[in-house]
Amino acid sequence: MKSTLCLSIVLTLFRLVKSENCTVQDDARQEKVIVGQPFWIDCNEILGVNQKTYNLSWYRNGSEEPITKKTDSRIHQRDDKLLFLSANFPDSGSYTCVVWASTRCYKSVVRVAVFNNSDGQCFNDELFDKQKILIGSNSKLVCHSMPSFKDDMSALSIRWYKECKQLDGERFVFLDKDFIINNVNSNDSGKYQCKATYTYEGNKYNISGSILALAIGSPVKKGTEILYPRNNTIEAELGSSVFVECNVSDSTDSLTAISWKVNKILVNDLFDGRIQEGYDKYFPAEEELLTVVPLNITVLKQEDYGERFVCHAGKVAAYISVQPPTRHYTGYLAGGLAALVFITAVLVLICMLFKIDIILWYRKSCHLFLGKKVADGKIYDAYVLYPKTHNPDRFVLKVLPEVLEKQCGYTLFIFGRDDLPGKALVTVIDETIKQSRRLIIILESGSPSYKLLEEDPEQQIALYNALVHDGMKVILIEMDKIKDYSDMPESIQYIKQKHGAIRWKGDLTESQSYSASTRFWKKVRYQMPPGHQISTELPLVETSLNTCQTVGR
Repeated sequence: MKSTLCLSIVLTLFRLVKSENCTVQDDARQEKVIVGQPFWIDCNEILGVNQKTYNLSWYRNGSEEPITKKTDSRIHQRDDKLLFLSANFPDSGSYTCVVWASTRCYKSVVRVAVFNNSDGQCFNDELFDKQKILIGSNSKLVCHSMPSFKDDMSALSIRWYKECKQLDGERFVFLDKDFIINNVNSNDSGKYQCKATYTYEGNKYNISGSILALAIGSPVKKGTEILYPRNNTIEAELGSSVFVECNVSDSTDSLTAISWKVNKILVNDLFDGRIQEGYDKYFPAEEELLTVVPLNITVLKQEDYGERFVCHAGKVAAYISVQPPTRHYTGYLAGGLAALVFITAVLVLICMLFKIDIILWYRKSCHLFLGKKVADGKIYDAYVLYPKTHNPDRFVLKVLPEVLEKQCGYTLFIFGRDDLPGKALVTVIDETIKQSRRLIIILESGSPSYKLLEEDPEQQIALYNALVHDGMKVILIEMDKIKDYSDMPESIQYIKQKHGAIRWKGDLTESQSYSASTRFWKKVRYQMPPGHQISTELPLVETSLNTCQTVGR
């Protein structure tokens, strides 16, 4: 069963490679090697496989047969590497590394080119490494051509050459694959070659590498620089703790003394521990060293404001000064403005919703100032005009006087109730309307009442005085809902469009409808003229007691 399972896995992987379903490395790697030299390719370096369990095989020129792992073969696979113990010209071509990890497959193609060595055998002009050495320092050259699989080979003895001459002397140190040059100078630039002979599986092989060394001058030594502070000012509250740091950049081989001072005196000697310098911290970087020296003010006092705390680093210095925080009122102003806008919006909304109640309350509160009527020569607060039908007649002769006259103290003129016999009708109507401050018109739905109202001489005289002569304010009261005013006289239509109408929703038989505190009567009182008259008679409805101590506008 185990052998069958293994065979199935192998066949599956083989089909996976053959069908080219693997994830392919985008850029094919190029490798060059000199004929006769050993050479190897590390597949894991190319693909970067980081899984613990995987299978790896090498193939040549698209062949389906993997390269052998037998160590006696000149080209064979060893672990993840493909070894060429001695490269030949026919070895040029493409080599594919295939890795199976879990359920995924990866592969990469490496193209190998075998070249003949240059004339003279000392330096290969086609294959060489460029390496830099620093003038005035101890620098090294590395022979990267030496193999890394030395566990199965004899000890290497690497010889170094420059311009075909073997190197030896006190300035040179030979350490494994490294060649160290002490006190490098400009003459050390040139063509170098490393050579070695090694034995692998009982066979001897020669290996060599060419290096082009470039001696460059030492960089200019970095001067000491204070990165922070920069002669700047910070803000802090009185009594608070302040922590700042002096950041100094310097070259790695410099030992610059850094300290905090005030008036050239160390802070540790001046403030009895209230202001102290902390311990130095070092952060090495490439060719430079960053040093951080903290300054801690435990309790900030008034005399510390304006004082210059100076960071000294060798010959350079920079200070930091502390000042009281600037008071920013932008936030307070914005908050206050937002609150004002909110309050204003709320007040406007309240006024829109409770305008009538507010006006009536104001008149009641200020009745001592509003109590005297204006000397306008008027006798009546309102003239009541209505069609002579049952419902309006009852409303006008009973409900209207009960609320507006008895409870609120208004003076009404109702034709048929207040006119004196013996006077001409037209004269009475004309004089009475001129002596009234408001005109109340009672409307009822139904064309007969419209017709009656339109043909009534009282209506004609009243509307003429209200709209043309005196500009009297008109109050329309609908006894029921009137949907269409098109059948009304044009004068009534005009008044409805300009002033609107108040619709009666009460019940003539209910006592609640006789209360001046209902919404309907508040609307009527709001449109009545201002004035203050207290009724001497008790109202018929208990809920109306003390309701209307003031009268409308």
